[in-house]
Amino acid sequence: MKPFILHAALTAMLTLGSLTTPTCAQPEEPGFESLFNGRDLTGWSGNPELWSVRDGVITGVTKADPKLTHNTFLVWTNGEVGDFELRLSYRIEKGNSGIQYRSKVLRQGPFGPIVGGYQADFEAGKNYSGILYEEQGRGILAQRGQKVIIKADPADSRKARIEKVGTLGDSAEIQSRIKDEDWNDYVIIARGNHLQHFINGLPTVDVTDEHEARAARSGVLALQIHVGPPMVVQFKNIRLKRL
Repeated sequence: MKPFILHAALTAMLTLGSLTTPTCAQPEEPGFESLFNGRDLTGWSGNPELWSVRDGVITGVTKADPKLTHNTFLVWTNGEVGDFELRLSYRIEKGNSGIQYRSKVLRQGPFGPIVGGYQADFEAGKNYSGILYEEQGRGILAQRGQKVIIKADPADSRKARIEKVGTLGDSAEIQSRIKDEDWNDYVIIARGNHLQHFINGLPTVDVTDEHEARAARSGVLALQIHVGPPMVVQFKNIRLKRL
């Protein structure tokens, strides 16, 4: 085809809309909203001496002095969440951290908010990443690789009886897929009393909480800084879908 004929044909196709470029990309994750704008901590509340935005990611840093006397949190301030899927990426250098969900702000401590509730745990070590822990509550509710049902202790309805009913994989194998001091993807799904955690696509716990006196159905989201040695924890790409 001669150049001027080709040019005319392309012009006609563009005019008719048969050869177009979309004006905006379709969302890759329908139904998800971003909880972090990548610039500042708008929508979040915590101790500004500990929490900031560095290089476009939420960053929590502790030092040897002053030494933390309690766990503290960066709390998402735009309401409580019930049934949801939360997706984010994290990295950690030393120490322990976690993602609180269906939780409550209990009080303000010397180093910032103190939060209690379900926690999707992770750490720089080898034991706790992926477990379900209840901060300020019942403690470890599911170890990594476990499928459990939580019920009331017949002797005391405020205490939990944890029944292991299945396995999701070997704990050490799951740990081997978690990258040290690098970015990992965490997914939390909470629907009714069914709670699931995933790291880098691998299921880490599957929990059904039938403990009526203690099970939470809604609450706040928050990010943790844990007492202990100086540490750095970072979060990015925080997205929420309400179910």
